[in-house]
Parts: sequence; structure tokens; C-alpha cells
Amino acid sequence: MTAASLDVLAIGNAIMDVIADTDDAFLEREGLPAGSMRLIDAERAVDLYEKMGPGREISGGAAANTLAGLATLGARTAFVGQVANDQLGAIYRHDLRAAGVQFDTPEREGEPTGRCLILVSPDGQRTMNTLLGASHYLPAEAIDDELVASASILLLEGYLWDPPEPRAAMRRAIDIARKAGRKVALATCADFCVHMHRGDFRSLINDGLIDMLFANEEEAAILEGTDAETAIESLARDVPLVVVTRGERGAVAVQNGERVEIQPEPVERVVDTTGAGDLFASGFLHGHVQGRSLEECLRIGAIAAAEVISHYGARPEADLKALVKQKLG
Repeated sequence: MTAASLDVLAIGNAIMDVIADTDDAFLEREGLPAGSMRLIDAERAVDLYEKMGPGREISGGAAANTLAGLATLGARTAFVGQVANDQLGAIYRHDLRAAGVQFDTPEREGEPTGRCLILVSPDGQRTMNTLLGASHYLPAEAIDDELVASASILLLEGYLWDPPEPRAAMRRAIDIARKAGRKVALATCADFCVHMHRGDFRSLINDGLIDMLFANEEEAAILEGTDAETAIESLARDVPLVVVTRGERGAVAVQNGERVEIQPEPVERVVDTTGAGDLFASGFLHGHVQGRSLEECLRIGAIAAAEVISHYGARPEADLKALVKQKLG
């Protein structure tokens, strides 16, 4: 097996985040359960955008957020995702490349670049309304065989498993990665993703195609149809490395029978929890490709997650590499 030239290659949604403050009264008027994530059509996207307060545009998407965090930590990364040949697509490509992530997937004509309207409550909870747009038309032909084979880890974003074209693209990438002797990681991303695709996700695991699984407690419980603790034990028997975040109770990782738990990093004030899980994965994966211990990988993940929830947006603003060095040495 040849040496990898990339640390992590991720396939995911290319989504522009539009983030604005809100209050419970607005969410109630609009019929939006606080903390929920729902898909919307173009008409609803226009309607909600006109009603919400002043917003800021930040390039997002779960896998891309993870890559941006990894690049900040010094990892070599690349992204495969679909944007349109429009203004938001150009901004998205520029932002990701400026963060240090390789992004060469050709633009698509037709559907607009995807966007997520994120309403942030005073307690930092985010209510997400997503127009998927072009992101859900990623074709299998967009997969570069050599690029996939060059990455130590292939990261798949659970949000993108729903539409047939990207699902076919990810299945092709899995085959390439496995033949090249690379690791495949799956991030389940959200409870509704697991509800919708529990059978597929479980089949990937049962077929031995997933080397690393990232989930939160609720997602793990849904995947296994049981309580969270039993789910972690069950998943750890079938996946070589399982990483589960537990909110205010920290996170746990299990690898080859070794189980490690950590508490979250202290945060002076939670501003916006958007991207917390994405950046936790950044830190953990960075530690993993460096060959660090499970505890160190978890701690780096917690440091990255604590940084991103202390400000608006799902991309790091502080020097994560310096933060990790300060806290871990």
C-alpha cells in the first residue's frame, strides 16, 4: 500500500449557512421546534429568509466544517461536494479553499447552491432550515479514483446519504478506499438521518465497510434500537472505532475493547452550538492520524468543539493548533 498524500478526504453537502438571532416567540409563530433540523423547499426558503433577522453568511456543511477544522490543525484535506455555478457557489468554493481544503469538484448548472437558514436562540440552541439545492445532485462521475485512494481516511457525511446520486457516489468511493487499503469513517450527523437510513447504515457496518463511526448518544440509540449505553457496547462489537458525543457529559470512544471517557472542555459562554459535533470530529481525526492515544484524540475533539460553540458559525476562528498545544503540549 502506497503512503497517503492526504489525511482526510470527505464527501458531503456543500451548504452556505445564513445565521441569525431569534427568540422562542418567533420559532413558535413559524411552527419551528427549537433545536430541530428540517428540509425546506425554495419557496419556504425565500419566505423564512424575509422574516428572519439580519444574518451572516458562512460556508457550512457538516463534512466541510470538519475538514476546515482539520486544516486549521495542520491536516492535509480535500472535499468532494456539489455547488452550482452561481454567486453562493463561488463564495463557498473560495471559503473552503481559503481555509486550506482542496476542493475541485466541478460546478453544476440548474439547481442553486444549497443554503441553511439557522436561527440561534438566546441559549445558543440552533434551529436549522435547509434548502439542499445542488448539493444533492453530486454524481458518481465526480469521484476522482486517485484522489480517494490518496487519502488515509474517507469521511462520509450522513446528511448526504438520502438522494440517489450522492449515495451512489459515496458507495463508489467506499469501494475505491477499501481496495486501496484506506479507512472509511461515517458521521451519522442527525437523528432523522438515522431514522431514515438505519437499514443502510447498519448494512454498511455489518458488511465490515465502516472502520470509524461518529455519532451522538441519541443517534447511536436510534441506530441500535436501544438505550444509548447498550448501543455503544453493541456498536463497539461491530465497528473497530466508535466515537460518541454526550453533550454536557463529554464523549466516549471505544477501540478494540479499550474504552475511554472524557468531560467537555469548559466554555465561558455558549453562543452557538452549530458545528459542535463537526469540530469534535476534526479534533478526534487529527489526533488519530497523528497516532495519538484515544484520550488525547477525545481531548483534542473537545478543545475544537469548545472553541466553535463560543462564537457564531461552524468554522473555527481561533488558532486550534495553538489551543491544542497550550492544553495538551
